[in-house]
Amino acid sequence: MDTKRERVWEILRENVAEEVLLKHCIAVEIAMRAYAERYGEDTEYWGAIGLLHDIDFEKYPEQHPLEAPGILSRYGYDQAFITNVLAHGLDWQPERTLLQKTLVAVDALTGFIIACALVRPDKSLDNLEVKSVLKKMKDKAFARAINRERITEPAEALGVELQEHIDFVRKALADAVKKPEYQAIPLIG
Repeated sequence: MDTKRERVWEILRENVAEEVLLKHCIAVEIAMRAYAERYGEDTEYWGAIGLLHDIDFEKYPEQHPLEAPGILSRYGYDQAFITNVLAHGLDWQPERTLLQKTLVAVDALTGFIIACALVRPDKSLDNLEVKSVLKKMKDKAFARAINRERITEPAEALGVELQEHIDFVRKALADAVKKPEYQAIPLIG
């Protein structure tokens, strides 16, 4: 089972073509790596979970994430890895592990933060303030496809204050977009 970023990226590209979905997966990967580092966990493994969490979404949006096990097992991913991916599904019942809670907590938030940055004149993650994100969360017309409860409840389940969570993920995204591995498909732009 390979969790090295190069190979995981190849696998994602073999299964996902839509740039918007690729950007989302990259953003989740970045946030997962940052939290793994914060918690002293394996950044490669957590990053791989983040990058591959929506591997089936483009081809099977109605069945997502239930088609992921078949895809991931073909690439040699074990049941634990597959279970971690499945745990971000809305109907997941078992208690989530720290990794799984983190995946759920960053999934919707990454997209919301990027949407907030894109409407700024400078389109900068560096200058995006937590209060601006919180203000946009109250605006139901803004990024209306993102369910606000999919941001607030997972942060609470993770045991992180919402403001701290937003700032942590924003900073992780802002720092990562400057790295070469994240410039092939820029998150902003």
